[in-house]
Amino acid sequence: MSLDFQQLNAPQREAVLQTEGPLLVLAGAGSGKTRVITTRIAHLIEKGVPPWHILAVTFTNKAAEEMQNRVNQLTEGKGSGVLLSTFHRFCALLLRREGKAIGLSPHYVIYDDHDQKDLIKDCLRDLNLDEKKFKPGVLLSLISRSKDELIDAKSYEIHALTSPDPFRAMVSSVYLLYQKKLAASNALDFGDLILKSVELLRDQPAIREKHQDRFRYILVDEYQDTNRAQYVLTKTLAAKYRNLCVVGDDDQCVYVWRGADIRNILEFEKEYPEAKVIKLEQNYRSTPVILDAAWRVVQHNKFRKEKKLWTAQTGGDLVASDEFADEREEALAVAATIREHVRQGDGDMVYADFAVFYRINAQSRVFEDALRRMEIPYKIIGTVRFYERAEVKNVLAYLRTVVNPADTLALKRIINIPARALGKTSVEALERFAEDHRLSLFEALARARELTALSARAQRAAVEFHTLLSTLMGNRDTLRAREMAQQVLDATGYLKGLEEEEDAESQTRAQNIRELLNAIEEYEERSEDKSTAGFLEQVSLVADSDELETGPNYVTLMTVHLAKGLEFPFVIMTGMEEGLFPIGESDFSQEELEEERRLCYVGMTRAKKWLYLTWCGSRRLFGHSRWNAPSRFIEEAGLSTSQHQAPSSRPQNTDSLQPGASSGLAGPGHGAMDAGLWTQFAVGVRVRHPEFGEGKIIEKIGSGETLKVVVLFDSGQWKKLLVKYANLEQL
Repeated sequence: MSLDFQQLNAPQREAVLQTEGPLLVLAGAGSGKTRVITTRIAHLIEKGVPPWHILAVTFTNKAAEEMQNRVNQLTEGKGSGVLLSTFHRFCALLLRREGKAIGLSPHYVIYDDHDQKDLIKDCLRDLNLDEKKFKPGVLLSLISRSKDELIDAKSYEIHALTSPDPFRAMVSSVYLLYQKKLAASNALDFGDLILKSVELLRDQPAIREKHQDRFRYILVDEYQDTNRAQYVLTKTLAAKYRNLCVVGDDDQCVYVWRGADIRNILEFEKEYPEAKVIKLEQNYRSTPVILDAAWRVVQHNKFRKEKKLWTAQTGGDLVASDEFADEREEALAVAATIREHVRQGDGDMVYADFAVFYRINAQSRVFEDALRRMEIPYKIIGTVRFYERAEVKNVLAYLRTVVNPADTLALKRIINIPARALGKTSVEALERFAEDHRLSLFEALARARELTALSARAQRAAVEFHTLLSTLMGNRDTLRAREMAQQVLDATGYLKGLEEEEDAESQTRAQNIRELLNAIEEYEERSEDKSTAGFLEQVSLVADSDELETGPNYVTLMTVHLAKGLEFPFVIMTGMEEGLFPIGESDFSQEELEEERRLCYVGMTRAKKWLYLTWCGSRRLFGHSRWNAPSRFIEEAGLSTSQHQAPSSRPQNTDSLQPGASSGLAGPGHGAMDAGLWTQFAVGVRVRHPEFGEGKIIEKIGSGETLKVVVLFDSGQWKKLLVKYANLEQL
């Protein structure tokens, strides 16, 4: 094996060859960081470092798999011994092997977001707390963020006792009960995986030293997205040999709301004074025009390390920005722009080249409508995912119960699917019996005939269900995941029942279950561990961004957050308005505004050839209309908010647009209008008022003598004015 370093630029080569001691690689967008990481791993192996002494951690399964394949190619198969994983998968593996030392059973299950929320709801009911008043999602977020900060339930309780805040005391009671229920179900949530791994390494010196000796070279990708728990885990593992290489870009830290701590990367040199710092600033993705616009935005941030991307490419289309009257006009123009680019591209452009980004999921609906209307194929990333569909979760719940009958949440989900005379009242009676006799719900099923509160039919159904599950459990250690799933379907008749229904919804559900069987087969083909438990763990750790498929020719719709790590030839960033992007009220904190600015930078640097920013003068969102000023990021990027900049190859054919809708060639108010005042004071026209200054007309009401206009002034305020007496001057 002999590595070729000629394809690396000088900083990349330096990062690969710097193998000893702490190393911070500041890798800008599109700067080839994956190549650096994989080549660095291969170089360590070439130097004689045993692969099992190397740990590389990233944030998505997709990235980990791609890196593993690349390392194997570079090392001619010698890299298969490297542990290349996500944080959560690494911790899951660690706890399965070593968790007994802190009282964990190796057969624990991992609760996903839905399971966690359901468990929070159970806690609220047990504590007689109103679910409408105390939102399960909010409570779950508070608990998750506490775990990110390594604050367990007992520590949170201590904080609550020293605080006069009754809300904190309530959260503490929920947190304590939530953890108790997790333990009773032999389950962990995502936060527990890392928190308990840190606990294990902290409290068990022998295990800590064992893993420090094993992982002598540690690499962490996307280091700017690490939280405190991940930081402590990494620091602990690297403490003995200090061969820690972290790769990331503080300008792309966009998950602070999810627990990421930008200080981890900004203060790396304080933690490791001897650290070497290498900047990867040559970009291989975007044109210089796009890079310049993106840099002009992010350089306004105060908390960042100075760097500026550059490219050897030359030229490129101007970054375009357009204003539209409302979100419907914006969506129609975006769809028309995509369609005409593909039509006029002489086969060089396909729909898969295009991505439409938005700040929040609620913006997607109008784009779906517009794309469907123009018969443009599309896919939304990050909405209801395959594994979250009800029928799929039902089958998974059966598998989870077979693997771990103490998983009460999974058991309750499928106790009456298909229907077996065990409704809500029967389940509540079984739960009370289980609690009174200190049994699990699964154990209570076997003794159902002792429950006088149950009908004879329900008693019989409960015992039969226990027998069915027990029979299935007898094969869990011998059957592969695919065989186990098929046996579940055969024994329960769940799939057959759906197939026998004639309605379209049941047929779709049946198709989804069959697709699940395909997914299990694919898992077995690529994994050494073909067990049901292994498959369930893989499903639990799937991330939003892992869902993106390659190959099909469709336009991609997604939030800007999910776009991180991806790239597209043509990117359209929509809803670039104050209050939406950046999102929130006008009184942003410095930290909030800087994260929004980084998010904008991430979106802009996904574009390879062409970048188009759009915004609306008014937008109806969540049932309310709002008048908008253009996002400050448009001006920071050096783009005009009063003149429309058309990129090359802009569409000329607008036959599918309704009268008055923009094609993207101009903003609102540029079509044919009636004569007189209607023309003079059209929507989109800029005017001056003697008292309020300059602004733009965003709405008109009435006509003639009673004509009124709503003007959004440059000061940010808006006024409804009677034109006859307003003394407006057209600019």
